[in-house]
Amino acid sequence: MSTISKTASVADLKAALRRVEIARRRKIHAARKVQAAAALAQRIAEGIAPQENKIAGYWPLGDEIDCRPALEALRARGAEVSLPVVARQGHVLLFRVWTPGDQLVSGPFGTVHPNPRAAMVTPNLLLLPLLAFDALGHRLGYGGGYYDRTVAALRKDRNIQAVGIAYDDQEVETVPTDDNDQPLDAIITDRRTMWFKQAHQL
Repeated sequence: MSTISKTASVADLKAALRRVEIARRRKIHAARKVQAAAALAQRIAEGIAPQENKIAGYWPLGDEIDCRPALEALRARGAEVSLPVVARQGHVLLFRVWTPGDQLVSGPFGTVHPNPRAAMVTPNLLLLPLLAFDALGHRLGYGGGYYDRTVAALRKDRNIQAVGIAYDDQEVETVPTDDNDQPLDAIITDRRTMWFKQAHQL
């Protein structure tokens, strides 16, 4: 578990932590990406009821833990699965239906999206990638704010679940936060599931 000394602004602390965690996640990913993806899929299968949820996942970039086996399993069990679409910089994410085998298109920042003809949906459960998390359910992202803006917008008028997806070793002592950061309802890693809002159930 890594720590960063609190001697600067929240923005500076986040930037410093990102540098550390990008390098650390790269090593974790190289060591156990295949095994972790399988273990993650099993934990998600045990914790998420596919028929009761419209689930938004993500297409992994770089060293993100691979949630595609989990999404494929959820889709096979009847879940409506979608992937995020970066529409415009500084805006919320949109979501389009995804089925395994669908052809994807390139998006900004190295992302890939469902075909623009795929149906738009509003998920009630989001699986979020991250760089680091802590025991209070705080998430460190990449700094663009897309997921925080999206979760905040969805939470205004509906009950949604925001679930961080990570390698277990991505936990840190403290994630610096400000008023724009949206707390997670849960974290699912390749080794455990952590709940932060016990009143919510997947």
